[in-house]
Amino acid sequence: MVYFIVLVNIKSVENRKEYDDYIIKVKPIIEKYGGKYIVRSENITALCDKLQKPDRIIIIQWEDKKQLLNCFNSKEYIMIKNKRENSVESKAFIVEA
Repeated sequence: MVYFIVLVNIKSVENRKEYDDYIIKVKPIIEKYGGKYIVRSENITALCDKLQKPDRIIIIQWEDKKQLLNCFNSKEYIMIKNKRENSVESKAFIVEA
């Protein structure tokens, strides 16, 4: 299994609409390429005051890394990724289990 973990910080209230549009459009693309959402949440509690809590966390499970890369290199994803890039700051990780 491979997990794609993303920590998201929304740049501003004005950017929220564009990011929400991205969220709607990305879900069917992820699922088309075999991704399964494990977590998509803004209900986050930091366990330490020193940690900067992200606004949103996403965890997607894939059978293998090839599926994940095929998704994020697909024409469908490339067409919408600017909505995310223009509206949020994110940190993404691939974790292989």
